[in-house]
Amino acid sequence: MLLTTPFRVETNWHVVTGAPSSGKTTLINLLTDQGFHTFPEVARQYFEAEIAKGRMINEIREDRVACTRQIYDLWLQFNEDLQVSEITFLDRGLPDCLAFFRIAGMNPNDILPDCFQHRYASVFILYRLPYEQDGVRGGDDVYAAYFDLWMERDYHALGYNVVRVPVLTPEDISALIH
Repeated sequence: MLLTTPFRVETNWHVVTGAPSSGKTTLINLLTDQGFHTFPEVARQYFEAEIAKGRMINEIREDRVACTRQIYDLWLQFNEDLQVSEITFLDRGLPDCLAFFRIAGMNPNDILPDCFQHRYASVFILYRLPYEQDGVRGGDDVYAAYFDLWMERDYHALGYNVVRVPVLTPEDISALIH
C-alpha cells in the first residue's frame, strides 16, 4: 500500500546514509570540499548543540523518546529550508527516522506521512564498516546491524531504488555517486 502513496514534491536531493560508523559524514565532508551543496546529519547537530550547552551525552540520551522526537522535529524544520531544485547531498534522509523510532520504542507509522512529503532523487546506503565510538555516536555493532537492516527495508518499502555502495575510499565513493 505504501508504494501507491504519491510524494508531494520531487527533489534533487541525494541521500547518503548507512549504519552508524559507515563513513557518511566523511563522505559528506568530502563532497562539501568538492563544491557540492550538502546538508549535515541532523542528529549529530542536535547532540553537538546540547553538549555545547554543557549537557553530557548520557543525560541527552536518557529520555530516548524525547530525544528522538526533538531530532525528528528538527529534521522536519530543516527539510523546509532546503531548495528542492538544488542538487544537495544529505547525510541521512527523513526515512532514517523510521528506524530511530523503532529503536526508541516508538511507532514508526506515526511519521510515515512525512516520509512522503519529499521524494529523493537517489538513495545511497554505505556498507557497514567496523563500528567505532566517538563523543556523539551511541550504540554498538548490534545496534548498527539492526539499523542497517531496517534502513534498507524502509527505503525499499517507500519505493526507492536503493544503491548499496561497497566499501571504497571516500574519493571513489564520491566519484561513484555524482
